[in-house]
Amino acid sequence: MSTAVFETNLQHLPLITRGKVRDIYDIDAQHMLIITTDRLSAFDVVLPDPIPEKGAVLTSVSNFWFKKLEAIIPNHFSTLTINEIGLSDDEIKQFASRSVVVKKLRPLPVEAIVRGYLIGSGWKDYQQTGQVCGIDLPDNLQLASQLPAVIFTPSTKADVGDHDQNIDFAKMVSLIGEMLAQQVRDVSLQLYTEAADFALQKGIIIADTKFEFGLDENDQLVLMDEILSPDSSRFWALDSYQQGISPPSFDKQFIRDYLETLAWDKTSPGPKLPQHILDKSAQKYQQVADLLLDGSQT
Repeated sequence: MSTAVFETNLQHLPLITRGKVRDIYDIDAQHMLIITTDRLSAFDVVLPDPIPEKGAVLTSVSNFWFKKLEAIIPNHFSTLTINEIGLSDDEIKQFASRSVVVKKLRPLPVEAIVRGYLIGSGWKDYQQTGQVCGIDLPDNLQLASQLPAVIFTPSTKADVGDHDQNIDFAKMVSLIGEMLAQQVRDVSLQLYTEAADFALQKGIIIADTKFEFGLDENDQLVLMDEILSPDSSRFWALDSYQQGISPPSFDKQFIRDYLETLAWDKTSPGPKLPQHILDKSAQKYQQVADLLLDGSQT
């Protein structure tokens, strides 16, 4: 039985930051180490119970997509390996499956969200305004309807404990400039479209997803963080999809739905989760990895 990793403390590398799920360590002026823990966040709150092996699953899925889509845009991968950065043998053994050595970048202050279906905050926005992030949509769409065209709906990036805020494209332009905003939008739409087409062949609908980008030392746009994982996307089973309901999902929407049944105000500390909820969530993470990575090199 594997032991869940809730928090890491490396002997010889200084901690840069502890995010909702990832612990990031400094290696040198050009590189850092990202360890994906088994922490679970929902409604921007880190919950007290980890999901064993979640971090390893997220890492394998994200790495698969980075490699599959690298022809579209450079990513944060480094040529350094985990064996070359001064970790102890025990640390390598414990964290290798959930770690990636990446280049240091200057992160953009926005998240690039792409939606192919009407769900989540997009559905709430549409019900109130007939739009999603200022984008007009047809009347009479239902919950989980496929959108007439894929849309780009950026948001701000919040600190741990704060909530991301949806913004329109004009606001994004004011934050990072028009040329860069257009590049982020175009690349995000291309990444989503290619990934969604591939996933559909595996029986998975990618309803929406988010990407994060940074700039390298030459001001070149680089894809970073995690991509197209069950933590950064909504994955639905194609064979059970229908409009008008929130479709069964492979991602942490299952946890969100459970939390909505509790008398919890969605502020820290989060509630403890019963074992059967943790086990079911672990199964969902593993299931989407098995479907996507079947026959693929991870």
